[in-house]
Amino acid sequence: MNTFIDGYLHEYKRLLDATENITGPLENLTSKLVECHNIGGSVCLLGNGGSAALASHVAVDLAKNAGIRAINFNESTLITCLANDFGYEDWMQEALRLYSARKDLIVLISSSGRSPNHIKAAQWCVENDRELITFTGMDQNNPLKQANSIGLNFWVDSKAYNHIELTHQFWLLMVIDMIIGKTIYQSDNRLNA
Repeated sequence: MNTFIDGYLHEYKRLLDATENITGPLENLTSKLVECHNIGGSVCLLGNGGSAALASHVAVDLAKNAGIRAINFNESTLITCLANDFGYEDWMQEALRLYSARKDLIVLISSSGRSPNHIKAAQWCVENDRELITFTGMDQNNPLKQANSIGLNFWVDSKAYNHIELTHQFWLLMVIDMIIGKTIYQSDNRLNA
């Protein structure tokens, strides 16, 4: 097999095999998502680039397959309006100010954990009593993870963007299947349907 492919798959397997530190947090996240649903809250997911695409994917699957109300803020008119009026670094916190409630669960996904808009959104969440979950990679003590000092943090021990994004996706989609309670189901499955 190609050496690049071997190395790529070996690294991804290494990240997924590191379960000793992830099982409890994933179970905790599963409980938090169900609790948010039970109190009538929404899950708000935000990301940039590939992480924004992941936020969209997870929001749709949470709502459609797990029956948990979830939204993301990837609408171009929303982003460009808020970025134009408040600056790109502040658009996420402004979106949360406009659309989130105290009973909501906020999920920020950033491969590097260094995006200023994520860091400001995390600080806003802490200051405004929003429960926050972060997904990051790169440096273990990245600024986004540090800004969420009292919340749940998921960190991928890698410097490779694609490995980080794929691991975030794997974890988040696994949590959806944990909520549903199975991995094979009809696409119209819903929690408490």
